[in-house]
Amino acid sequence: MIGDAEARAWASYYRREWRPFLRAAVEMVHEGFGMSRLRSLRGAYLVLRANQKWAPYPDNDPEAARAYMRRFYALVLRDHDSDLRLDPGEASRREVEWWRRHRQHQYGAAGGDQPLVDSLVELYSYVYDVPGDAVREAARQRVLAMQHSDAWVKAGCDLADPLLAQEREALLASYRSLRAAVGS
Repeated sequence: MIGDAEARAWASYYRREWRPFLRAAVEMVHEGFGMSRLRSLRGAYLVLRANQKWAPYPDNDPEAARAYMRRFYALVLRDHDSDLRLDPGEASRREVEWWRRHRQHQYGAAGGDQPLVDSLVELYSYVYDVPGDAVREAARQRVLAMQHSDAWVKAGCDLADPLLAQEREALLASYRSLRAAVGS
């Protein structure tokens, strides 16, 4: 399931284990967008590169991350022909914006969860072309997963830490809610 794959991707991201990240990203792209395995591999590579450009703190490269995500969303759009109505540039801007807000939240530079929830709502409602209220619970659950993940990172990134299971459960709840909202 996509939530399991994303939980593995997050753990791999914070441990800077890029090969496991790529494997999890292939599964996420395939499950999330229904692309062939080959196109999923291409999409996952773009997601990997975007995350590698975003990962260094505080010296990340948001422009490069957006460029890779723009290429990813262009690939998704090509694969779905007329199913999706989105601009890859706008989708990538919204994607990296939630990454930015998460980083602010993670390092205490933003007050409360609401800006992060709102940025996820903006991304989901745009990409899936649904009202924001329909995806708010999915966003809220994803922020809860981030809180567990952030606590796990602060605790040392131990793969046996129960915080990873809590993160996974929140991601699964987020995806269940998102699927219900988008009707797939």
